[in-house]
Amino acid sequence: MRIATWNVERLSPQKRLPGILEQLQRVDADVLVLTETDMRIQPQYPYAFHTPLLSEAVDGDYYRPTENRVSIFTKYPAIRQYPVADANTSLCVELETERGPFVVYGTIFGIYGNRRPSFRQDIEEQMEDVRRLAEHGHAICLCGDFNCSFFDNYYFTNWARQTLTETFAACDLELVTGGQPECIDHIALSRSFPREGTVTVREWNLDKTLSDHKGICIDI
Repeated sequence: MRIATWNVERLSPQKRLPGILEQLQRVDADVLVLTETDMRIQPQYPYAFHTPLLSEAVDGDYYRPTENRVSIFTKYPAIRQYPVADANTSLCVELETERGPFVVYGTIFGIYGNRRPSFRQDIEEQMEDVRRLAEHGHAICLCGDFNCSFFDNYYFTNWARQTLTETFAACDLELVTGGQPECIDHIALSRSFPREGTVTVREWNLDKTLSDHKGICIDI
């Protein structure tokens, strides 16, 4: 199973669209979470789920009518969708996979980066979502733009690192991408979810020509 996430920088400029779609086709993830995305980005998947369009002013910012913050594309059917603290910024669906039910929580921590008070609020609210899911025994995949590196001093706050690390431990989640340098987009996975052999991590868009973020995926 391949799980991938990528912040596509609000599809700005639009001329990046063909390159983004070509890259997503090459990645060929079974579960793909796009953040800071746009409904014009429609890779070919049988199932897709989206946060609402942001066609009006939201949180003091303005968006194109086609923009939304999180989309989940998947080859697996959904069993159900769960409520989240911020429906504009997070999306949570339970998928039916060959390895059993699997809850995918796609999100952005701090849509304006990690220096504003909203960053702390996002993490606190969304970690409460994750704790609630874990308490019900769900196998969880938490992924998206965390706005926090864990391996180096690239971009982080001590509070976010500590809070996220403690919550992951309490919920028995492994931050599979935590050892990647200059990495703020991450995938955390329940340790109980079945895996086949060694988990591998791969990145793309290293030169950041298609977006200001690298994309990242894991094979489990």
